[in-house]
Amino acid sequence: MLRLSEVDRHCALGLLQAGLPISEVSIRMNVNRTTIFRLRQCLHETDTVSDWPRSGRLRCTTQRQDRNLVRNHMNNRFLSALASSHQTRGRNNQRISANIVRRCLSNSGLRARRLYIAPILTQRRRHQLTLWAQEQVAWDRIQ
Repeated sequence: MLRLSEVDRHCALGLLQAGLPISEVSIRMNVNRTTIFRLRQCLHETDTVSDWPRSGRLRCTTQRQDRNLVRNHMNNRFLSALASSHQTRGRNNQRISANIVRRCLSNSGLRARRLYIAPILTQRRRHQLTLWAQEQVAWDRIQ
C-alpha cells in the first residue's frame, strides 16, 4: 500500500476534525485503520504530520556508474546483467550483483536481455528438412 502524501494526510485530519470516525476516514482514504490512528496520534504528540527523514541504505554504485551501465546496455542490447555485474565494481571496489544491474536498467526503462542461441542443425537433420520441404512443394504441385 502506498504511503499517504502530505495533502492526503491533511485531508484525513480534516475529515477526523469534521467528526467522522477513524474507520470511515480509512475507507474513504483507502488505507488501513491503524494508518489513520497513527496519523492522529502523531499530530497530538508532535503537532506535525510531515514525514520523518529516513536514512536509507547506502547505494552500491554511484550515479556515474549507473549512467555507464545504461550506456553500455544501449550500445550492446544483448549484454547480460551478469556480464555487466562482473565488469563493474561498486563503491569501495566491491562487486555488485546482477540484481543491482537489473534494477538500474529498470529505472532507466531498459531490460537486460539474453541472446537467443538456436540449436545447431546437423548435416543429417538439414538434409531431412530439405527433403521434407521438397515433398511439400511437390505435394502442392499435385493438388
